[in-house]
Amino acid sequence: MTLIVGLTGGIASGKSTVSNMLKEMKITVIDADVEARLAVQNGEPAYIKIVAEFGREILLPNGEIDRPKLGSIIFHQEEKRQLLNQIVHPEVRRQMNEKIDQAKNANEEVIVLDIPLLFESKLTFMVEKTILVYVDEETQLKRLMERNNLSPADAKARINSQMPLTEKVSLSDAIIDNNGTMEETKNQLMKTLADWGIQ
Repeated sequence: MTLIVGLTGGIASGKSTVSNMLKEMKITVIDADVEARLAVQNGEPAYIKIVAEFGREILLPNGEIDRPKLGSIIFHQEEKRQLLNQIVHPEVRRQMNEKIDQAKNANEEVIVLDIPLLFESKLTFMVEKTILVYVDEETQLKRLMERNNLSPADAKARINSQMPLTEKVSLSDAIIDNNGTMEETKNQLMKTLADWGIQ
């Protein structure tokens, strides 16, 4: 039996760090953000729908979607964000399910689905266990401003567009506190996997 684990967090919580640790352990990680980027490439069904809804002004000169430009629209307009999600999410799920099937056919012990909006998008039905990468609000804001070179207001808008990490705690099977060192984070990850019988 293959165990399917959902890995989630919040923006700038360190979820990618934990995801990379899992990859180093040769565990298959299917990343929803990567699949979303593939789904909106020029000519894909989701790309065609996005251009029809948002107009050609969201495109770069080479025809690709200008992600920062689209992001600045959806982070400040809830109905536009929902519209984009309705276009992209079904395509992303379809692609992820194909990769899950491939990994299951290869008899892999564990598959990790790296899904930032696991709870917001109500995708927990896709997984059997959930891991939350958690940081406190102050750390999250500081890391996001440094990482993306954002003002406090822009960083807060992005954080507020997601469910607060404090609310995700009670929904998760395991919590990795990422306020400390990389080593502390890795030790918590190893313990969680061991608790679930994954070597």
